[in-house]
Amino acid sequence: MIAVLVEAAEAERSAPATTDPPDPRLLPPTVARRRAARALLPVAVALLLTAAHEARPAPYGDRLTAHTRVVHGHGPRQPPLRTTKAAVEAYDGATGHPRWTYAREGRRPVAVLPARGHAIALWDDGLVTDTARGDGSAVRWHRALPGAAGWLADHGASGVLRSLGARMLAVITPRRVAAYRIADGDLRWTLPARYGCSFAPERALRHGEALLIAQPCATGDSWTTELVAVDDLGRITPHRTPLGNVWQGERHSAGHAHPGKVVARPR
Repeated sequence: MIAVLVEAAEAERSAPATTDPPDPRLLPPTVARRRAARALLPVAVALLLTAAHEARPAPYGDRLTAHTRVVHGHGPRQPPLRTTKAAVEAYDGATGHPRWTYAREGRRPVAVLPARGHAIALWDDGLVTDTARGDGSAVRWHRALPGAAGWLADHGASGVLRSLGARMLAVITPRRVAAYRIADGDLRWTLPARYGCSFAPERALRHGEALLIAQPCATGDSWTTELVAVDDLGRITPHRTPLGNVWQGERHSAGHAHPGKVVARPR
């Protein structure tokens, strides 16, 4: 009898282990709870990550609200723009009702420049933004102006945003002129003010394809040094080499062929 029991025990030890999981109903309660917790852990982590993403503040404090659904092919495609104390607003020209509102937390717009398909705004902290003008569906880009916030607070934003044709934007501050491609906000060129001089954006004006910018100097030099002419390719000078601020395959008009003739040669 003892020999039979020993043989049975050895046979049980040598038998291959089964791969079937045990019936959960036969597991101890603590083991079942641990397994259930492990199964639910990925779901809980996914829910926490989603909640954290939704609770994350918008970059730059953006708050973009669409008030009216715009159907392509219906109504005006380029709504007028206006600024309020706290927001940039596109509105219906017939009713005056807002289409969309773009605000930034704790900031106020100080200037807005309409362009085809774009609403370009300058804010009191020196940030320049571009919003989809037709439906306010997105803020396309943000660009910061170094050291401009204090100057804007003291002098205002008159003339700071200037169009350089349909594709380029000039931002004029006392220290520099910066040109950005409107489509994507890409910085194309910068022009620093001459030593002892500063740009006066409120005194800039258009002359054909050129933008003439006053650059008063403390030394009182000749008027040709106190006036700078630029266009979408940069500063206009005789026999200049364009900076390549065009899309691949684009060609500029004949007006750019001899840019030195737009204004008189400096003396």
